[in-house]
Amino acid sequence: MSSVPTVDRAALLAACNAELQPERFKDYGPNGLQVEGAERIRKIVSGVTASRALIDAAIEAGADALFVHHGLFWRGQDGTVTGWMKQRLTRLLAHDINLLAYHLPLDAHPTLGNNAELGRVLGLQASARFGEQELGFIGSRVDGEAFADADVLAWQIEHALQRPVLQVGPSGTPIERVAWCSGGAQGYFEAAIAAGAQAFITGEISEPQAHLAHECGVSFFACGHHATERYGAPALAAYVAAQLGIEHQFIDIDNPA
Repeated sequence: MSSVPTVDRAALLAACNAELQPERFKDYGPNGLQVEGAERIRKIVSGVTASRALIDAAIEAGADALFVHHGLFWRGQDGTVTGWMKQRLTRLLAHDINLLAYHLPLDAHPTLGNNAELGRVLGLQASARFGEQELGFIGSRVDGEAFADADVLAWQIEHALQRPVLQVGPSGTPIERVAWCSGGAQGYFEAAIAAGAQAFITGEISEPQAHLAHECGVSFFACGHHATERYGAPALAAYVAAQLGIEHQFIDIDNPA
């Protein structure tokens, strides 16, 4: 009987860092290993956020490592280990699970990141990058055709993401140049407009963007923070797991936000 393949924690971390290059980014929290667990890793579970529900699911799945986009530690936290933080950490430490988290580096990865994968799911092909740290992608449909109008684009997004989309701004004219940036990237809207976008796709919308969409004639689509960021973590984790010869499983904990 053959033994189950495992990999050293340091090798897993090195593989993730080599792909994501976290040192290139100015971020809101630490990227890489946030919680140290078992030294040998047989199975990695990926998910969007290191919530208690995902941690419990990873325990049930027999994970030795958890790979997420939203980790536990963020700039501005008070640093206490109480309440929800204690509950999450207790579970990770009790079951010796490594927590690896990559925020902006996972958004930016050119082929396996959140924005690259969101483009793939939506049938979009990037031709350029824009915005702070070049996190935003801009391009057109893979088939080169224009969307008939914003309503058609909204239908395609809803069909691909399987959730309602909030559409603000003009409709009735063809859309050729589309910009997108996953998650809470509503602040990138003005940069998208400056880059020549006729439509902008992200996860959330704030009050100013509704006015800008109408005044600048650029359609804005708020498609859900979680819904736009559930593709990068499994893509990257699966790629690294295949490289290292270990097991991978994606667990999607639904979030309406």
